[in-house]
Amino acid sequence: MYGKLKITGKIELVTGLHIGASNSFSAIGAVDSPIVKDVRNGNPVIPGSSLKGKLRTLLAKKYNEAVAEPNEDNPKLTSLFGSSKKGDIKAGRLIFSDMTLANWEDMKKEGLTSKTEVKWENTISRSTAVATPRQIERAIRGSKFDLDIVYDVISKEEMISDFEILKEGFKILQYDYLGGSGTRGYGKVKFTDLSVCLVVGDSNELTETVNKCQEILDELGKQEDSSDNK
Repeated sequence: MYGKLKITGKIELVTGLHIGASNSFSAIGAVDSPIVKDVRNGNPVIPGSSLKGKLRTLLAKKYNEAVAEPNEDNPKLTSLFGSSKKGDIKAGRLIFSDMTLANWEDMKKEGLTSKTEVKWENTISRSTAVATPRQIERAIRGSKFDLDIVYDVISKEEMISDFEILKEGFKILQYDYLGGSGTRGYGKVKFTDLSVCLVVGDSNELTETVNKCQEILDELGKQEDSSDNK
């Protein structure tokens, strides 16, 4: 069986997000810690590697019995995310694309004039009380990014199992954080408008299973709506 599914939707920032870019030189007065941006238009970017790595790390905490390197993850995770272990190499079934800001025009209508914000923070020495200020750039609360994940079909049965795991990863991440400084309030996100469609393969053979995968993703939104109404 061969096929590919495309998973789309939105990642919405509930709080400011910082995923850092390299900054080997900072001029006086420049931001100390900038974020990753698209060089063509200056839009903030969520790298696919950041989302993939965070989802795998969170799911490893759930499925692994002890702290382990990725190649030693539970087989359910190595099948989904891949493994480079000698003698047990597995290609990951998920392909994550980088995600760029998708709602800048709507944000401008709300009166925003910048795609990012700069947050001042202080590190204060406990022994000397000396403050060391720094500037942290963040993508703005309310920013939305286009989710784009491709899933390689192996079998119908494993599709269902994999989507249950992926849904669990999305759910856990919504109660965790993406990017840096999450314990200080950064990087809270939520997933919306999740959709899956068959882009390569036999629709007659896979449509029923794809519809089941969509139902699994829909459960995430229902769980969040139930939580919000409490």
